[in-house]
Amino acid sequence: MFDELRDLYQEVIFDHNRNPRNFRVIEDADRQVDGFNPLCGDRLTLYLKMDGDVIKDASFQGSGCAISTASVSLMTEIIKGMTAQEAEALFKKFHEMTTGKDDNLQLEALGKLAVLAGVREYPARVKCATLAWHTLDAALQNQHTPVSTE
Repeated sequence: MFDELRDLYQEVIFDHNRNPRNFRVIEDADRQVDGFNPLCGDRLTLYLKMDGDVIKDASFQGSGCAISTASVSLMTEIIKGMTAQEAEALFKKFHEMTTGKDDNLQLEALGKLAVLAGVREYPARVKCATLAWHTLDAALQNQHTPVSTE
């Protein structure tokens, strides 16, 4: 079982790193926030197009390691159509999963994001996986200051 999850993890990470989804600028974005991980050098700009409280579109630009790129690619796919509250709740679940703060977390509830659960075994990589999510949190709070994982 563990080997299957690890293989799936690698497959999804490599796919989203090589072919990131939503890698573009949203010219008329309602929210735009920069994120930076000084430890790894990951940098991204997250763009959100809102329709009231619903995330109508999400995209990003930037560069980073495979885990960072895969995480933001998966995130932009999943949050489209969610309300800000739903996205905030998903951020909290994702953060708990990657930091190991909730041992009872049901990975099935995270769908595709569950493939990133393995980063909790590598503390230095947690910041790579969560950078996009902290940047999303700032965007949903309508903050304009850059986000850093330090």
